[in-house]
Formats: sequence, structure tokens, C-alpha cells
Amino acid sequence: MPAALRTALLTTAAMIAFATNSILCRLALANPAIDPASFTSLRLASGAAALALIVGGMRGRYRAGGDWTAAAMLFLYAVLFSFAYLYLTAGTGALILFGAVQLTMFAVGLRAGERFRPLSWLGLALAVAGLVYLVLPGVAAPSPLGAGLMAVAGVAWGVYSLRGRGTSDPLGATAGNFARAAPLALLVSVVFIADFDLTAGGAALAVASGALASGLGYVIWYAALGGLSATRAATVQLSVPVIAAFGGVLLLSEAITLRLLVSTVATLGGIALVLSQRGKKRC
Repeated sequence: MPAALRTALLTTAAMIAFATNSILCRLALANPAIDPASFTSLRLASGAAALALIVGGMRGRYRAGGDWTAAAMLFLYAVLFSFAYLYLTAGTGALILFGAVQLTMFAVGLRAGERFRPLSWLGLALAVAGLVYLVLPGVAAPSPLGAGLMAVAGVAWGVYSLRGRGTSDPLGATAGNFARAAPLALLVSVVFIADFDLTAGGAALAVASGALASGLGYVIWYAALGGLSATRAATVQLSVPVIAAFGGVLLLSEAITLRLLVSTVATLGGIALVLSQRGKKRC
């Protein structure tokens, strides 16, 4: 399979997994069916368990990779994401999260010498405009605490993604990062034991989020990152809120609107324009 096609397929699968994860989180925390600390703990623990089984089954023994810095970024993203949604609407949270991810990855890319051509800047502007057009009508004045938590979560996710770009063993690295992050999440659950709230439905959503949408999704994303520049990796993630919105239409019986269709065309069209341009390196 050509490398470009492989990267495109992996990237598409990862974005769908991330969007699914977002839907599962919203379902669990909005009801509420589980408290955010327990959701994060079950999400990371189930992800670690699933990845350990996969690594052991494929290789005959479990040997995790990864590192503590990446694991810390994964933990920060997961726990702050959950707690931020106690204070933010879904649209506000998505806008802050992916804005922070973008800024982080673009800053690293520019520092490393990546340069955007004019058409790439146009595509990025179109993609951002489409995303803002989708979520802005539902954006309320955000809580400073919620906005701060989500912004830090976005920075952590951006750093975690960038650290995965050069790994030669995405499966082992992801397994190791989940295994290291899970105990940290359990400590948070202990700290917030007074707020403990858990239903069977909430637990099931957290496990699905961890084992499927997060664990396997991140393995796919790590594999895709090897073929993406930092700027492209940042831009394609703009599609996640759009995919999640359509997932809400299919799974949560939300209505399809003209606004949703227009924003989808703008966002995905902008992403396609960015990906069609090759970044330049400074001499």
C-alpha cells in the first residue's frame, strides 16, 4: 500500500475514534452516569488492560514502551478534559480544546522550521471558520475555571501527539503510556472520593471509551503521525468536532441542519487544502 494512502486511512480511522470517544464522554458526564474522576480512572485503566492483552497476544509477551513524559501528558489531557466538562457546554469545550491543540502543534512546527504556503494558510482559515460556524451559536460565556482546564488539556494532548510522531513502536508506546497514566488517575479518584458516583451505564461508557476509542484509537493515531507534519497533524484534528456532531445526529437523534452541512464542507474542505500543500523547511 502506498505510504500516502496508508497515512490517509490511518488518520481517518483515528479521527473517527476520537469523535466516538467524545460522544461517549458527553453521554457519560451529561446524564450524569458517572463522576469525572471515576470516568477518567476507568477510561485509562481499561485502555491499559486492552492494550496489554493486544501486545501480549501479538508478541507472546508484554513489553511496554513509552515514557513518563508522554504518560503525564496523556493523564493531564484525560483528567482535565473530564473535569472541564463540569463547567463548559459541549460547543465551548470543543472550541477551546482544539484551539489549544492547534496552537501547541503549530508553535512546535514553526519552531522546527515548518512553513506554510499561502494556500495552506487559506485552507487553515477556512477550516477554523467552519468549526467556529458550527459551535459558535451554542457557545456560552465560559467559566474561567472550565476554560483554563480545557485549554491545558488541549496543550497536553498536543504535546502527547507530537511525542508520538517519531516512535517506531506505536502499539508498545501507547500501552506503556496508558499503564503509567492509569495509577495517576486512580490517585485522583481517591482525592475526589467524596464525589464518587458510578452507575453500570456510566462504567460501560468509560470502559468503551478507554479500551476502544482511546486505546486502539491512539495506537492508530501514533501510527499515522509518522506520515504527518506537525501543522498537518494539528489541522486534521479540526475534523473531530464535525465528525462528533454527525455522530450525535446518528446516535443521539440530533437534527441535521443547513448550518451543520455548511460547516462540514468548510472544515473538511479547508483540511483538504492544507493537506494538498507540502510544507517547506528553512534552509
